Amino acid sequence: MTGGVLRVGVGTQVHYDGEVVTVVELVITKAGNEVVLKNTAGTLTARISLRELLTSDRVVIIPDAVDANGDELADPATVVLAELSESELRQVHERAAHVREVLTGYRAGSAVLAGAGEPRPQYRPGLPANSRYAAKAAELGVGLRTVLRWVADFRNNGEAGLASKRDRTARRLLGRVDQRWVDLALEVMVEHSEESTPSRTMVINRTNARVIARFGEGVVKAPSRTTAFRVLEELERRHPTFRLSAKRNRDIADRPGGVYGKLRPTRPGEYVVMDSTRLDVFALDPVTLRWINCELTVAMDWYTRCVTGIRLTPVSTKAVDVASVLFQVFRPRPAGSEWPEHAVWPEHGIPRTVLLDVDAAESPEVRRPGLSGPAMAPETIVVDHGKVFVSAHLTSVCARMGISIQPARLRTGRDKGPVERFFRTLREDLLQALPGYKGPDVHARGINPEREAFFFLDELEEIVREWVAVVYHHRPHDGLLDPHLPAMRMSPAMMFGHGLARAGYIEAPRDPDLALEFLRTEWRTIQHYGVEIDGRRHNGPALNPYRGRKSPHTGVARGRWPFQVDPDDVSRVYFRDPHTRAWHTLMWEHALALDMPFSQDALAFARKLAASRYTYPDDKVAVADLLERWNAGLGRSLAERRIALRLARDQAALDLPSTEPAVATLPSVARVLAAAPVDVNDHEPEMGDVDDVEELAAGNGDFYADALGDV
Repeated sequence: MTGGVLRVGVGTQVHYDGEVVTVVELVITKAGNEVVLKNTAGTLTARISLRELLTSDRVVIIPDAVDANGDELADPATVVLAELSESELRQVHERAAHVREVLTGYRAGSAVLAGAGEPRPQYRPGLPANSRYAAKAAELGVGLRTVLRWVADFRNNGEAGLASKRDRTARRLLGRVDQRWVDLALEVMVEHSEESTPSRTMVINRTNARVIARFGEGVVKAPSRTTAFRVLEELERRHPTFRLSAKRNRDIADRPGGVYGKLRPTRPGEYVVMDSTRLDVFALDPVTLRWINCELTVAMDWYTRCVTGIRLTPVSTKAVDVASVLFQVFRPRPAGSEWPEHAVWPEHGIPRTVLLDVDAAESPEVRRPGLSGPAMAPETIVVDHGKVFVSAHLTSVCARMGISIQPARLRTGRDKGPVERFFRTLREDLLQALPGYKGPDVHARGINPEREAFFFLDELEEIVREWVAVVYHHRPHDGLLDPHLPAMRMSPAMMFGHGLARAGYIEAPRDPDLALEFLRTEWRTIQHYGVEIDGRRHNGPALNPYRGRKSPHTGVARGRWPFQVDPDDVSRVYFRDPHTRAWHTLMWEHALALDMPFSQDALAFARKLAASRYTYPDDKVAVADLLERWNAGLGRSLAERRIALRLARDQAALDLPSTEPAVATLPSVARVLAAAPVDVNDHEPEMGDVDDVEELAAGNGDFYADALGDV
């Protein structure tokens, strides 16, 4: 055996299926070369192909002799040469030229590439090798053994064998420290994964004490303080402890060991990821006129990375909000009238790259209404263990629609990696450019973000929705690719068209009244005056056959009838006739005073205002007083329009069939920012808006001061 080559022939011994056998014959057949193997007893063991002998895991060739230099170069030649500096590399090349001159008489190693004056007299090829070795040692001023070692290293490993081994091992810092000390230092660092961040000095002291307690005094040599700090710096890469925040260190420590797995969807709608996050922008609640935090709930298709549902809620998310987002996956919101054409999706749900609209191509000046995103029927939703995601409301809706629920692992955000990355992209690309941005944590917060210009919840939601449709869906995504075209960068919109073309079909909801399945169910009796829900009386002709009758339902709801309630619009509830299975709208008795959706929060606030002013208030007085105070119909200024914006929104959380007015989208971000904002430079950083009260009162009359003063 020479270098990395093994001789295989008659007499070669191999391990075959755990038994030592010998090659006794090489046979040439039509199928290829074969070898005959016999064991030590001389009996025929097997006849296998030569290819199997060389490549199979069942066979291991036993070398004739142990190569003393075969494993001397632990690293490949490319690794050894790549880690050398330029000066070290020049030294290796020069040393290799001397070795080639000793062996061949020429520095280039060939007479064809001979230099001027080559070969020199003392290195002529006809001279004895020992004479040439001695001449080279005398020329370079080194010992004869050094030249012999260079020649041996060059013959075994080429130029890489001439690199200084001492320099390479010296750069391995941990190799000079007792491995037992290193292991215990890493053990101490791991113990602080769930604790507060320690100092490096404390870790070194605890490691030294533990080494003495475990191995005894003087058994393990402790490194110097400087070396110990360098060791901890190296261990920081394995187990972060000092440099990052304690929360980030815990996240890294919780990473699974081994090779990471990955969920690989094959078509749009196979997996839809849902999650909520606290938005890093302050908003103003139009109902209470207070500064509030808001939460963003989104649904994202894993295959395409398309955001298929968006819902912005004040303070916290409720189960009905999650159901609203899930419904948007089935039925996307209409696109804004001022959105660019590329951001509008066709109403039939099939991208224009798959299905060409002939009428639109012939008359491009006629723009058809479209949707804000793709429509799909999800097969599985991936959620965390939050109460709103595992509530009875959501699980019932999913069971009704045939949707599987796949919970993520506890405290494992990477199970919902795509949507978590979307939240970061939203913050970095959009939110930090908006007024009122407060940063991801208290360390990144400005002095007073509340004093800046603000957006109402409705405006902020429309801005996020427009940014997703116009920018995010049409920007190349690093996580989207076709394995057959790995160099092609694809956007979520392109990936949806690609996936739809591959799958060859789309899934659509079977029921046009599907939205009502997502609403909260309230059980009530039907009286002669209608049905009363949370102090509101609703009535309609559909109740006539069932007034005073008990329902056939049993259990907890025995004798009562189910009604679907939308908390974003309590001016109406929905009743399904048990015989015709048709849905009917029951209006609130005071709904005639409204020309807009009226939320449950707004009604509670109106009742509170009326109770503070009247001895015997009722809902009619409360609603009338609230509308009069807010002056919702006049809209004298931008400030007044914003105060009434919540009640004047054209669309509630759910796009209910046949009950919603025409959608009027808000302007783009540029137009909202260009509008004259309310001067809030003198705001106190608290939740109240006392200065706004004084400013509006000064310009709009005493009744406004009275109204906002109560707020």
